[in-house]
Amino acid sequence: MEVHFAPETEKKLKDLAAQSGRGTADELVQDVVEGYFVELAQTREMLNSRYDDLKSGRVKPIPGDEVVAYFREKSAAARRSQPGS
Repeated sequence: MEVHFAPETEKKLKDLAAQSGRGTADELVQDVVEGYFVELAQTREMLNSRYDDLKSGRVKPIPGDEVVAYFREKSAAARRSQPGS
């Protein structure tokens, strides 16, 4: 498969490959894509596991309004603890 990048992107890839010792830009892109697929498979596995936990009743979902309230309070507390507040 052949992939074409804009000249600026290709230069960035070549520079990054040289700086990181990854060989060529082609090798760098291949490493990145392979890493992406590994992460994607791990994410899918984690999501499937979480869904199974919910479906089986091993864990209970948290209502959306409780999640929103939790993060609003956490954000407010962080603002209060900042210097000069």
